[in-house]
Amino acid sequence: MPAVTEPKLISGNANLPLAKSIARRMSMHRGMSVNLVDARVERFNDQEIFVEVFENVRGEDMYVIQPTSNPANDNLMELLIMTDALRRSSAARITAVIPYFGYARQDRRAKARTPITAKLVANMIETAGIDRVLTLDLHAAQIQGFFDIPVDNLYASPVFALDIEHHFKGQMEDLMVVSPDVGGVARARELAKRINAPLAIVDKRREKAGEVAGMTVIGDVRGHKCIIVDDICDTAGTLCKAAETLIEAGATEVHSYITHGVLSGPAVERVEKSVMKSLVITDSIEPPENVKSAKNIRIVPTAPIFAQAILNIWGGMSVSSLFETDTLVPIYEGLYQRG
Repeated sequence: MPAVTEPKLISGNANLPLAKSIARRMSMHRGMSVNLVDARVERFNDQEIFVEVFENVRGEDMYVIQPTSNPANDNLMELLIMTDALRRSSAARITAVIPYFGYARQDRRAKARTPITAKLVANMIETAGIDRVLTLDLHAAQIQGFFDIPVDNLYASPVFALDIEHHFKGQMEDLMVVSPDVGGVARARELAKRINAPLAIVDKRREKAGEVAGMTVIGDVRGHKCIIVDDICDTAGTLCKAAETLIEAGATEVHSYITHGVLSGPAVERVEKSVMKSLVITDSIEPPENVKSAKNIRIVPTAPIFAQAILNIWGGMSVSSLFETDTLVPIYEGLYQRG
């Protein structure tokens, strides 16, 4: 049975523009105004976080929008403290909307005496009182199993497919999807299947940790416009080197579609100076000004898919239906026109 109350949104400081965009999209879908719950998320002089909710949330279906991006620890603590405030205010259900799930790269013990921090964060989220998690492109799908509560993991590839069909209209036969490493083949294959394109892989060889000794292209990319697809772009060093390797192997152009634009350190400068024609990211992490002004970086909005996912969860409807192109086209109407 659908919930009796309306869904209510609240946001921390991690990505307020995205939270406001989700509220606007939900207003369009619902035909009635949806606003963020009035609250303050502030810091004392010693940087201790304080949260105060100014509206009655008793018995409400609450959605806390908060990616745990840089600064990861601060944003994670904001999420946990907001959850505690809502739980103690008798909210009926609390869903954490985490567009970018920080610490997801620490999902296994790759070496001795290292933590599995993604599991630790999952435990913290559950202990805080969150009933459900909604996120986008988890770094590793098995992280869903770290939770004992429902986790809805949305995928960017259906949205990227719409974007590619829109921006490469008439050139689709020239495209080839490329995975930047062996571990990302499943993600690249999914996008390749959606746009009916062939698949290639860039194989990285390391002599020691943190240093790429060389790259080899598996597949014939000659004469193709290559599209590198991955979930996270941090310092962009490997991505830019992969683009150079593809051009050397005969690719005519290289474009990249990355879900989460972490883009730390020299990343933006590297991308601007690279051989890549374009880097497309989502707004799961609030982009700083240097990203917005970069000549070859473009941002795809996620508010439409998150807004519909929240409405589907609230109404007891399927979230996996959003992975279908026919469902996404009307949601992204006005941004991408097919045919």
